[in-house]
Amino acid sequence: MTARPSILFVCLGNICRSPMAEGAMRALAEREGVEVHLDSAGTGDWHVGNPPDPRAIAEARSNGVDIAHFRARQVTKEDFSLFTHVLALDAQNLRDLERLRPGDATARLALLLDAVPGREGQAVADPYHGGPEGFARTWSDVSAAAQALLERFR
Repeated sequence: MTARPSILFVCLGNICRSPMAEGAMRALAEREGVEVHLDSAGTGDWHVGNPPDPRAIAEARSNGVDIAHFRARQVTKEDFSLFTHVLALDAQNLRDLERLRPGDATARLALLLDAVPGREGQAVADPYHGGPEGFARTWSDVSAAAQALLERFR
């Protein structure tokens, strides 16, 4: 029997991309009746305890998803055993995760967009320093990845 999949989405501060990815995946999994354990975290600690960026909350809300109650946290060594998949939103965070990963880790490490055919190796662009259009682009990327992941886990 295969264990229930569990995914940790990871970006730098855990206030934009990774909570949006968690929210998109959570909403899709609930809508489709797929049981999966989800969370998000950052490799940095600047925003620990804070809610997502207001622009991320607004973009998710405009897509029918509430992420306002999420709170940023930092990745822990335990996450590499608690989750079946640790998915980075860009190459730098993937490299940071590879350095943090303990030797006895069981989680599969990859880029989030590796799940999307034709997008392998690509990063979800960080919208933090831009306007709302960047958050819309990020939502599109994380939603496409959520759909691809859901199909993989069915």
